[in-house]
Amino acid sequence: MLNQAAIEHLTAADPLLGGVIAAGRAIPPRPHEDLYLALLRAIVSQQISTKAAAAIWKRFQSLFPPEGYPEPREVLALTEDELRAVGLSRQKAGYLKAIAEYNERGLLDYEHLTSLSEEAFTQHLTAIRGVGRWTAQMLQMFALDQPDVFSEGDLGVQNAMRRLYGLEETGRALQKRMLVIAEAWRPYRTLACKYLWQSLDNGTQIPPSV
Repeated sequence: MLNQAAIEHLTAADPLLGGVIAAGRAIPPRPHEDLYLALLRAIVSQQISTKAAAAIWKRFQSLFPPEGYPEPREVLALTEDELRAVGLSRQKAGYLKAIAEYNERGLLDYEHLTSLSEEAFTQHLTAIRGVGRWTAQMLQMFALDQPDVFSEGDLGVQNAMRRLYGLEETGRALQKRMLVIAEAWRPYRTLACKYLWQSLDNGTQIPPSV
């Protein structure tokens, strides 16, 4: 079921964003994912193409027969050479082990993490080597489908908001303007971001603000 209440709120609070939503495709809620697995996949995908990431992930899964699930203890038992043989860099191999070790310590408990605020969640995950603020935010938005996350540092959100609102600032000044604009979207900032990303993907024509 679509979140009609969220769409109505965003449209009423921000008519420009409402135009993007009206011109776009429906974005249904997502089922929650395995956070540990989503973290591993996020690291594998960093700074490489989608196609390359999919190929490396498939080879990585082949290290864990028969189901292909990378149980934390099995990841920790692999050597760096074994991980590099499937296409991972030395750095990423270390990051995957750090995530597995974090999970083994019980620090990726779903119930606990979903109860945290956006900032507390980000601080918790960025304590893992290799996990940055952007990755933590993407996991909240997509793996956990939490409703009120805003990624002012994401290039796609920045580009869409520049176009929609005619923003000319750059750097921290741009991010501050974005945060101010996004205040009106609470408590549905995640859905707003998803429509902004979609507007870039589908070529939706967004008239710049006057």
